[in-house]
Amino acid sequence: MSGNNISPIRVMRIIARMNVGGPAVQVSGLMRSLDKSKFEHRLYTGFCAADEADYLETVARDVSAFRIEGLGRRVSLRGDLKAFLFLIKEIRAFKPHVIHTHTAKAGFLGRTASMFSFHPTIRVHTFHGHLLSGYFGSFKRSLVVFTEKILGTFTHQLLAVGDKVRQDLLAAGIGKTEKFRLMPPGLEIGKLPTKKDSKESYGLSKHTVQCAFIGRVTQIKRPDRFLDVVTEIKQRGVPIEFFMAGDGELLENCRKRITSEDLPVKVLGWQSNIEQVLSAADVVVLTSDNEGTPLSLIQAGMAMLPVVTTRVGSVPEVVLEGITGIITSLDVQEVADALEKLTNSAELRAQMGASAQEFTLANFGVKRLVSDHEVLYKKLIANQARS
Repeated sequence: MSGNNISPIRVMRIIARMNVGGPAVQVSGLMRSLDKSKFEHRLYTGFCAADEADYLETVARDVSAFRIEGLGRRVSLRGDLKAFLFLIKEIRAFKPHVIHTHTAKAGFLGRTASMFSFHPTIRVHTFHGHLLSGYFGSFKRSLVVFTEKILGTFTHQLLAVGDKVRQDLLAAGIGKTEKFRLMPPGLEIGKLPTKKDSKESYGLSKHTVQCAFIGRVTQIKRPDRFLDVVTEIKQRGVPIEFFMAGDGELLENCRKRITSEDLPVKVLGWQSNIEQVLSAADVVVLTSDNEGTPLSLIQAGMAMLPVVTTRVGSVPEVVLEGITGIITSLDVQEVADALEKLTNSAELRAQMGASAQEFTLANFGVKRLVSDHEVLYKKLIANQARS
């Protein structure tokens, strides 16, 4: 497939929606960077909900996509059936060598449409996070596990963004060890503006340590725990201020609490310029109940920022405890202790920041992500040709 006179490998990439977050960043990087002389690459996605920022419209404007009605977050029989039939039609027309799905809903519709299209293709699915923890009640969780077990038997390659993600899926009976492969995230950030200019642009004090909460303001990220930590820090009199860069359904609740309790937190909302956000920070904090392999911590590392994070998901694969940041339990006091420690030592922040940049650039660059996918697709096609 890779000779000079041989047609490119056709890859059909399907994701439910490109809302701002890790999967959208990964998909955009692949769409931009797969070798166009060797791969014909199409992206199919749905529309974001009204309370979600669309990554394709706000950041990755250079990435083109086929938009599919019904392939968004909302589950509905009519919308899902419409998306399912559209995908079958597109598969038959495009005739992809590889169908690569991302996120649970797209994984179900895309892989099922592939089978019902009766077009011989290789099916690949990426698990971007711990879909079995924190997202569903017991009944829905059982249904998801049952569905993924079946789909796993018809999928040629299962990818997990972290080893903890893979272990949890295998423990639930999803997929076989030989079908799984680790595919850590890969990304890049642009040149950072000066810290002085960035802090001034957001109206932040240049003389106070600034701690950033970066990401979706949703229940799984536990912004309430973040504000509990801020409350504890305020009561201790620690000289640190906070800001929130993100959007989500809990943002307004956070605003109200910050105002009513007079907490030292500036709410920036969602920001498209991640480099400016990172430059304005001195420390990044993550207080989630559940994570896959959090990109915000990788971005922080690339920007030479130490992090304080709860020990969830694949966080220990991204943060080296005591070297690039501090990993804590879910306890508010423990998170506050870690932030106080970093606030009181500029030398420790600098040491951890330098180590974080070295570690993240070496292990989570976008070039590695793209190269790993190109090698994988070629290997899967070669294996199929031999069978």
